[in-house]
Amino acid sequence: MRIGLESKMDVLRPTTILLLAMVLISGTAAVGDDWPIYRGPNHNGFSNETDWKADWPAAGPKKLWTKSIGMGFSSITVANGRAYMTGNSGQKKGAKDTIFCLDANTGKDIWTRSYDCPLEAKYYKGGTLASPTVDGKVVYTISKMGHLFCLDAATGNVIWARNANKDLGFKFPTWHFSGSPLVVGELLVFNLGTAGAALNKKTGQLVWDNGKDACGYATPVPCKINGQECLVIAASESIVAVKPAGGKVLWKHPFVNKHKVSAADPIISGANVFASCGYNRGCIMLDVTGNKPKELYDSSVVRNMRNHMNCSMLYKGNVYGFDENRLKCISFKDGSEKWSEGSFGKGALMMSTDGRMIIMSDQGELAIAKADPAGFKATARAPILPKGLCWTVPVLANGKIYARNAQGDVVCVDVSG
Repeated sequence: MRIGLESKMDVLRPTTILLLAMVLISGTAAVGDDWPIYRGPNHNGFSNETDWKADWPAAGPKKLWTKSIGMGFSSITVANGRAYMTGNSGQKKGAKDTIFCLDANTGKDIWTRSYDCPLEAKYYKGGTLASPTVDGKVVYTISKMGHLFCLDAATGNVIWARNANKDLGFKFPTWHFSGSPLVVGELLVFNLGTAGAALNKKTGQLVWDNGKDACGYATPVPCKINGQECLVIAASESIVAVKPAGGKVLWKHPFVNKHKVSAADPIISGANVFASCGYNRGCIMLDVTGNKPKELYDSSVVRNMRNHMNCSMLYKGNVYGFDENRLKCISFKDGSEKWSEGSFGKGALMMSTDGRMIIMSDQGELAIAKADPAGFKATARAPILPKGLCWTVPVLANGKIYARNAQGDVVCVDVSG
């Protein structure tokens, strides 16, 4: 396959190259503080970092740097002192996606890699969807049109490239491919086809799939259920669990809305699986003991949590997330609503493991609040992005919060303790 690519890499001073090599070889960056994959190293939106502060002045937290990267909704990943992100140039004709590698502390370009990819603004602003995944010395990306890249994380050089649609035959869903790459051992797993697919991460060759039909929009979640390693996937019409080795389907349960859009990653706790989607479908809880799904509650009754795009979080027995355009807390056990907050619009959130929520409103306001079923109270709020559509989940890494909006404005703010 011939792929048109454009690359740009800054000329680094010898001392910079030496320091970079020392970091890459020694692996001194704290793994728990990095955010190398969508939803973080725990695959659940929780950061292990707790020594950060949110006592900023009225003007908001200190902005360390800003950057314009182009249209999109993909999140930011951070590893080994570098921040990776993607954006689309936005033209109606001749648009390009660009993968950016920036210095995570200064925002300076280290390298970029561009390729032809349409904006595809279908009932929304369009642009990039899936987030980059960093695995040691390489970074993986997938575009909405199926461009698959394995790049050298240090230089941006292409190690291998394929196309999930043109080369591998996977059908597009309505809004094209969206789930981020997931590394499981030697496999590179995607939400592609009927119930997931895996490539050899070193070569890009297809290892297994479960059919080529249109997929869901969420990222596969690695977990252990009933003592067995598995991947739980929000497919287009079901919640399904498969074995990483070989892709065998362990169980499957119907879960679909009128547009066949499941974009939020499922939550797994023991043998319980929580899933949610929008378009008035709601949430469902499954008991999958013995790989036989049993509904504990169903969205036909519980519409208290309808995740349109972004994922919910489970903390101390309660689920926190966006029910369409309201931030809510509901019981994980029975789906009952604890509270509802309407000042963020259709926003996004992550948490640190001490229970602090990091919330972005759909207009670029950052807020911090303790996850508390008794009620919502923000401890800090400030606009950090230019006003405009913001559906992308923020990222906490190494004392900094990274955020972006659909137009491609990126900001890095200081929250170091």
